[in-house]
Amino acid sequence: MFKKAAWEQYEAADRESLNAFAEDYKAFLSAGKTERECVTEAVKAAKAAGFADLREVIREGRKLSAGDRVYSAWMGKDFMAFIIGNQSLEKGMNILGAHIDSPRIDVKQNPLYEDEGIAYFDTHYYGGIKKYQWVALPLALHGVIVRRDGTKVTLAIGENPDDPVFYISDLLIHLAQDQMGKTAKDVVEGEALNVIVGSEPLKGEEKEAVKKAVLALLKERYDIEEEDLLSAELELVPAGAARDLGFDRALIAGYGHDDRVCAYPSMRAVLDFEGTPEYTACAILTDKEEIGSVGATGMASHFFENTCAELYNACSEAYCELGLRRMLRESRMLSSDVSAGFDPNFAGVFEKKNAAIVGRGVCFNKFTGSRGKGGSNDANAEFMAEVRRVMDENQVDFQTAELGKVDVGGGGTIAYLCSKYGMNCIDAGIAVLSMHAPWEIISKADLWEAYKCYLAFLRDCKAPAD
Repeated sequence: MFKKAAWEQYEAADRESLNAFAEDYKAFLSAGKTERECVTEAVKAAKAAGFADLREVIREGRKLSAGDRVYSAWMGKDFMAFIIGNQSLEKGMNILGAHIDSPRIDVKQNPLYEDEGIAYFDTHYYGGIKKYQWVALPLALHGVIVRRDGTKVTLAIGENPDDPVFYISDLLIHLAQDQMGKTAKDVVEGEALNVIVGSEPLKGEEKEAVKKAVLALLKERYDIEEEDLLSAELELVPAGAARDLGFDRALIAGYGHDDRVCAYPSMRAVLDFEGTPEYTACAILTDKEEIGSVGATGMASHFFENTCAELYNACSEAYCELGLRRMLRESRMLSSDVSAGFDPNFAGVFEKKNAAIVGRGVCFNKFTGSRGKGGSNDANAEFMAEVRRVMDENQVDFQTAELGKVDVGGGGTIAYLCSKYGMNCIDAGIAVLSMHAPWEIISKADLWEAYKCYLAFLRDCKAPAD
């Protein structure tokens, strides 16, 4: 089934709206290079859209009713936004779920050392990366450092033109004969991803003079001691803002499209929703997907269920555990995550008629997983039909895809974790080229169709009984 490029349907007004949305997305992507920064941006946007903090609603003992808009942030790394619908919560919600963590280089807890006149941060990479892609490019340092007394320092160094950047060195080609003979996974080893952070020695010091100079700068500029690095979360990401790509500016190159290119339109779909939805609308931006959705801020934890319990309690006269279970079971969800865009340079790993083509609209993956659908959600046909109906009635360009050939592809999302409640769930995202590379590529048309898709889903997707 051939799908035309989404671009072919757009009139001048459509292109104007598409480009304006793309500019907003690029600003979000450039400002939100960590999960904490994404949540900060999301909370700011929610407040501007008139959403109340659910914690304040609970604290004041207020009751919520149809049309009320609330948000919740958890540990500074997860964000949820809700619009209470006309139907009872026990009829379920229409949910958009995406993750806001991306592959990167994390700084270890005891990172700073000096070797032959150069100061380094020792690191541990986060998520699935090709390690050789992260050497010999400018890196920015983002994150937080929490002092012993609980005060916090927020860092974002390397993004402004007059900021310094950081760097992982590579071996010069003249001496790389042995290195070039290694397989790609061994060309650069994990323990070799040491980041250069300084090289000027502190005057008057003989031992570790460069390390001491770096510590002196940290103390002077940020009032940070070396021991404060023990309670820090510092991430190294590619320096620089997201950029238009190509003569026609139809593509966007940037860090963290996976999965912020789905998180942003998911969030905007709820924040921009006009009126009161039939079913409660929900957007979830979650952490830790790239390492298995583990930890207190990953989707495998209970933060979402706990928040839903608070929401249910705030919408009813008496809390009911069975009511909460029904609410979760009857919900419908788009697990908004990216798909592997077909790349003609590497066509051999794709099965083309079941591949996501860049520029042909939002992409539905009925299942993900690898080699026999291992670890996938595999949405049921009835829900797929309902999603098709919503897309067709709202003139949303969409396609379906798998993550590569049967014995080659793989990958997972948060879908299987949400479907454990019994809710219908399917992956719905955007085709990405060079996924998990420091700079990834997406189409502005796909971004726009995803936003249209998410709005339509919130407005028109119905419970099976309806």
